[in-house]
Amino acid sequence: MTSFPDGQGRVVAAMSGGVDSAVAAALLVRQGIPVVGITLRMWPSLRPADYRARFDSCCSPDAVEDARGVAERLGIPFYVLNYEEEFDREVIQYFMDAYIAGETPNPCVPCNSRLKFGSLHARAMGWGATQVATGHYARVEYDAAKGRYRLRRAVDLRKDQSYFLYDLTQEQLAAARFPVGDLLKEQTRRLAEEWGLAVAQKPDSQEICFASGDYRTYLRERLGAAICPGPIKDTNGTVRGRHQGLAFYTVGQRRGLGIGNPKPLYVVDLDAETNELIVGEDQHLWTREVDVDRVRLIAIEHLGAPTRVQAKIRRLHVPAAATATPLANDRVRLRFDEPQRAAAPGQAAVFYDMDDPDLVIGGGTIRRRERPSSAEYTLIREKL
Repeated sequence: MTSFPDGQGRVVAAMSGGVDSAVAAALLVRQGIPVVGITLRMWPSLRPADYRARFDSCCSPDAVEDARGVAERLGIPFYVLNYEEEFDREVIQYFMDAYIAGETPNPCVPCNSRLKFGSLHARAMGWGATQVATGHYARVEYDAAKGRYRLRRAVDLRKDQSYFLYDLTQEQLAAARFPVGDLLKEQTRRLAEEWGLAVAQKPDSQEICFASGDYRTYLRERLGAAICPGPIKDTNGTVRGRHQGLAFYTVGQRRGLGIGNPKPLYVVDLDAETNELIVGEDQHLWTREVDVDRVRLIAIEHLGAPTRVQAKIRRLHVPAAATATPLANDRVRLRFDEPQRAAAPGQAAVFYDMDDPDLVIGGGTIRRRERPSSAEYTLIREKL
């Protein structure tokens, strides 16, 4: 059970218009905690309505009305804050910069750390609120022995979102409330039905709320001429074709290459300096080592020596046993016990405790993937 060292005060509930944030707010209200509902308006107000409509349900104009209806049902104050400029600067710009650099970004990470538990938290404190609640499936607790807040996976591992929350600071975790983290998704929907919340059966939102559908179309509109076609080469350096722009590809991608080959070819690397897309066979996607930078540690203050962890390199990746070795400048080298497939630069690598796999040690951004040696390729082929 989540515990905190301080008493409870007013809580700002970030309400996306979905069932999870609605039930999160309702749970707090039923505990007698004073709650203020807030929806962040992130879509561009000066662009055509059809553009705004492409924002997914968690960010769309319709979501405001859903959130407002829930707030009225709960009898709590409700406000809409204009976050268009901040969202564009902190999330969308990061998203575009990463793709231009040949990386695969995680826009939910900066949205959580910089906006929901960053800017919104700061505003909430100005209003006299002590905490910010969201509908994330995760848990936070206070470790009195170490004097640190800790992040844990949700009870419902199918919906767990701790992977997107690794970048929260100790101050942000101290102010974070995740009321649905102890529930299964089915329980969340059932409570919403019992409490008469109209969003009880509303479908879950997509991950990239501002680029609903095909993110490539969004990138074309925002980046235009900055996306340049270039050569496709195989792992031997032979030119095999032309790509449409590195921003349209990611490590592990197979479709859309337009290359004939006896065996399937996949994107194995993107070189932004030379604008080259590197393709190879499935065996070339596997690696034992990745370098991770901008590491944020949560459960511990310092990583002073190689540490055994369970590491996750994308949202749906099953955490795998690895050794995390600290490097200079907040970097970590992960060496997995077994090769892992399609580790993409730009994606988050999150480390969980080896003995307590629900406990988040920390995480960072993958920057480099070590290609296996010829001997390792042979071993990988034998396992495939």
